[in-house]
Amino acid sequence: MRELWRRVLAAYEGLSRNERVLVSVAGGLLGLTLLWFGLAVPLLNAAQSAAEEADAGEQQVKLVRTLRARYDEVSGRLSAVEARIQGGNTGEIFTTLEQMASQSAVKIDSMEPRTAPASAEYRETKVQVALKGVTLAQLVGLLSRIDTGPQMLSIKSLRIRTRADKPDLLDVTFTVSSFERV
Repeated sequence: MRELWRRVLAAYEGLSRNERVLVSVAGGLLGLTLLWFGLAVPLLNAAQSAAEEADAGEQQVKLVRTLRARYDEVSGRLSAVEARIQGGNTGEIFTTLEQMASQSAVKIDSMEPRTAPASAEYRETKVQVALKGVTLAQLVGLLSRIDTGPQMLSIKSLRIRTRADKPDLLDVTFTVSSFERV
């Protein structure tokens, strides 16, 4: 390596003054180019990559916060429902619906039990209720009582049809579920 260096210096010293200036400028530019592509560009790329990763990390943190807020909301609603199930009356659903219907001035045409899927924590009782010839106000009153009553009741399906003979009256069929802890 030293021999090669001595040869390069000897060749350099053998050049004229103008050639030496030209070779020095070219060598300086080559050195600057090597520094730029060997040191500056990789550092700039690393800085840009770090900034992009930081932005991606911030987006992930925002997503986690959003998901946490949704989880807390759903967890709170679930706790409220569970408290309502445990604290509510556990009477017979048929009797409860009959009482609510009479308070709303509605006569229930029929109530039929329906099968419900089994759960490890809760027992669900489903009843299909049919009403004939009720007004909209009566229906709203009954559905409101079912929704806000002391017993945890949930309306699973609702079908409303107007009557052909009296358009101001409705025929209604809906399914109500009650829940009890097993």
